[in-house]
Amino acid sequence: MLEQILTSLSNGLSQSLGWALLAAFGWGVVSIVFSPCHLASVPLVVGFISTREDASTGRAFRLSLVFSLGVLVSIALIGLITAALGRMFGDLGAVGNVAVAVVFFVFGLYLMDLLPLRWANVFPASTKRHGMTAAVSLGLVFGIGLGPCSFAFLAPLLILVFGQAQVDYGLAVALLGAFALGHCGVIDLAGTAAQKAQTFVSWGGHSGVTRWVRRACGALVVLAGVYLLLK
Repeated sequence: MLEQILTSLSNGLSQSLGWALLAAFGWGVVSIVFSPCHLASVPLVVGFISTREDASTGRAFRLSLVFSLGVLVSIALIGLITAALGRMFGDLGAVGNVAVAVVFFVFGLYLMDLLPLRWANVFPASTKRHGMTAAVSLGLVFGIGLGPCSFAFLAPLLILVFGQAQVDYGLAVALLGAFALGHCGVIDLAGTAAQKAQTFVSWGGHSGVTRWVRRACGALVVLAGVYLLLK
């Protein structure tokens, strides 16, 4: 099934403008849903949102957005650096995996209430500002370890974009934008939906339900860290 989806999306990239943009958007969604590395971003952002007592629906959306944009910026920078060094796009070797695995373990244990962290000490600013800073910083660090896991999905799109950039720069940018929209949209939807559900059922910031949802997300994040170390 996955192979059929990827084949259809790959074929769609070379179709008319509308189909190409839709296929690029689909690539962005697939890069999250069918990638174990990227899929870990969902419990990570849901767990992060659950720690924010000041997170309204709009704020949850913004926190999720800056997290996902941080991931994309990090992936792009790592891709450019590794390409300039003559290595495979995004290939940082074991270093990137270990770095992100450590972040996953720390944040996962924090969500499970096994490791106390004070975000105000890490990001010394107002509550709202350090929330945004924490979200984008988490996304930037998370993007470092995605490496080949990301570019395996990005390769067909990048080949087309590099080719199109020679003849139609606007289309190349539009394709990348559509991919980013699909990629970020999944993460934004997860974070915003989690906060909306919390509001709908009136979970309190310290309620038992919220606490166990946060701990479950923490356990998934820790498992993602284990996966990164073993893959």
